[in-house]
Amino acid sequence: MRWMIVAAAMMAPACAGAPMPASPHQLDGRWIVDLSSKPGEPYAKVMELSLSGDGAVTGAFYDSEILAGRWKTDRGRTCVSFRTTDGAGPYHTSACLVGAGVQGQTWAEHRNFLFNWDAAREQQPGR
Repeated sequence: MRWMIVAAAMMAPACAGAPMPASPHQLDGRWIVDLSSKPGEPYAKVMELSLSGDGAVTGAFYDSEILAGRWKTDRGRTCVSFRTTDGAGPYHTSACLVGAGVQGQTWAEHRNFLFNWDAAREQQPGR
């Protein structure tokens, strides 16, 4: 009997109190990405995202143009994935909107690293 209750709960639609998925337009714009790897040594770069209605992402990250990018809203969250390059090899980035910020990670196979990062929306003058 217990397995039937668990199975029914897993198959049931989300309850009315579940958070609504984020709008993709909430990811549009300029973000300040915290790439600090050592406490007390701030290191930030700009990420600019433009999400189009066909699921494409354009813009720039870490001073590099986004060469290929996609976005999707599913399972209660809006996320992007894209590729950039430093001229020596590709960087693969994925990130999701979490509250008012963005949480992401970037993988550079040719440099043998994976970096987790956070971003906050760039503050516009006069706001």
